[in-house]
Amino acid sequence: MKTPLLPLDAPYSESQRAWLNGFFAGMHTQMVQSLNSVSQVNVRIINILYGSQTGNAESVANDAATVAKAHGLKPVVKSMDEIEADALTTMEYLLIVTSTYGEGEMPDNAQMLWDAVAADTMPKLPDMKFSVLALGDTSYDLFCQAGKDWDERLEKLGATRIYERADCDVDFEEPAKTWITEVIPHLADGGSTVAVVDTEPSKADKPQYTRKNPFPAKLLVNRIVTDPSSSKETRHYEISIAGSGLSYEAGDALGVFPTNCPELVANILKAIACKGDEIEPVNGELISLHDALRTYFEIKLPSKELVQEIANRSGDQELNGILETGNKDELANYLWGRDILDLLLQFPNCEFSAAEFIALLKPLQHRAYSISSSGKVYPDTVHLTVASVRYESHSRQHKGVCSTFLADLVDDATEVRCFFTPNKVFRVPEDNSLPMIMVGPGTGIAPFRAFLQERQYRKATGKNWLFFGDRNAATDFMYREELEAMQQSGLLTRLDLAFSRDQEAKIYVQDRMLENGAELFTWLEQGGYFFVCGDAYRMAKDVDKALHEVIAEHGKLSEQQAVDYVNQLKKDKRYVRDVY
Repeated sequence: MKTPLLPLDAPYSESQRAWLNGFFAGMHTQMVQSLNSVSQVNVRIINILYGSQTGNAESVANDAATVAKAHGLKPVVKSMDEIEADALTTMEYLLIVTSTYGEGEMPDNAQMLWDAVAADTMPKLPDMKFSVLALGDTSYDLFCQAGKDWDERLEKLGATRIYERADCDVDFEEPAKTWITEVIPHLADGGSTVAVVDTEPSKADKPQYTRKNPFPAKLLVNRIVTDPSSSKETRHYEISIAGSGLSYEAGDALGVFPTNCPELVANILKAIACKGDEIEPVNGELISLHDALRTYFEIKLPSKELVQEIANRSGDQELNGILETGNKDELANYLWGRDILDLLLQFPNCEFSAAEFIALLKPLQHRAYSISSSGKVYPDTVHLTVASVRYESHSRQHKGVCSTFLADLVDDATEVRCFFTPNKVFRVPEDNSLPMIMVGPGTGIAPFRAFLQERQYRKATGKNWLFFGDRNAATDFMYREELEAMQQSGLLTRLDLAFSRDQEAKIYVQDRMLENGAELFTWLEQGGYFFVCGDAYRMAKDVDKALHEVIAEHGKLSEQQAVDYVNQLKKDKRYVRDVY
């Protein structure tokens, strides 16, 4: 017997009202379940994994996710250290976006997953469809190697490449955009998808000043923080961002676009027998060769194409012999200490027209510096700690491009074109009670000065331990008064110093770590965070080795157990590096 429908204006009894409420609640539940069921069937899930050292790959991965949503796909974006290798076996559609770190290495957040995927025990992936976007720098021999490794390995594991790998140079924005717009339709094609609303942030939500549109800042402070008698020159800079609408966090980096040294430009013009007033097209406008070399092109580090052309035109047996063998180490040794001017002076018979010469140059890139101030303490300025690069080689003085641009060329009338690069992982712990261990010799101290300012601003109760060192205490103890004041106030719980040349046997920060291993391990066991900033090629590797030794010895762990302990620190974002 059917229950009769009740007229809307009828006086309902309590039992009738209960029945109606139950009826409509049940209908609502069925509708929600039905919609969810349709959504689960129709929306194709696209996994997007990124390996990123500075944040560029993460940014591109999120851009890909935005486009995927617009095509009715369901993107899942994750850092490579957020998943286990077994999770790959369940992924039907995968996009990899990865940078290459150092000499062909995986970024820090990708290394553990890559080790598992590269192992012989990794299961096959016959049901996976994938594509790879690689970010790199052609000035390095192993250009985009991390991306190439992922591309080849996934293919060997039986996955199907649905779109060819794209390798991007330092100007990655346009080729990355092309890859995204080409690969996403391949993922959506043939899939049962539903239309979704594009949730891309409005222009008002985006920063006005970016890498493509840097802020024209003013330099307020330029002072040397090493002693005049030091073997090095390190400077402290304060740059105004007042009125920019920009903000930053402790741990972020500042990208600075330099201009080239006028003296170097003049010497190169002389070496190629050009006057400098030759007009050439650059970036869609006609400008003089002099201005092009000053502002738009890299004129220190020779490109591979320029080296090859100089070899061809000079006919030099030694250089041609090295290039013919393809021995990268031998070529690196040959070019060590040589810049473009050195090569031009070495082979004066090589002649170039203005157009020929600039066609062999790479674009002048920004330099990224770890910020040495807290944006909460200094919202209108950003501080940098930069070593001025100056050295003698091949019978002439050489200078770093950006470090001496800031030191020597910037005056009150000079714009410092800059932009911020966020580092969402290299951050002061959110929990103010947790210990923080910082290893930052030399200019590696920069972000930790910012971290300590941040902890002071927050009135954080967590302990803070800094390992700092340089060559000599008398000449290279940067920010000494600040650090000692932080010690006296109790903000800096421990300060362990390693000045390598103050005694016969050199002492480094990793030695201080080993000397204080028991307490260091205790801090880690208390939930402490371990941060490293500075030289990637020697210091960071030595510190990593020392950390494993400390954990093995004082945790009474085997070598493999120590590796597992460190890997867990990395997964928990408690062992983070900002190395270069």
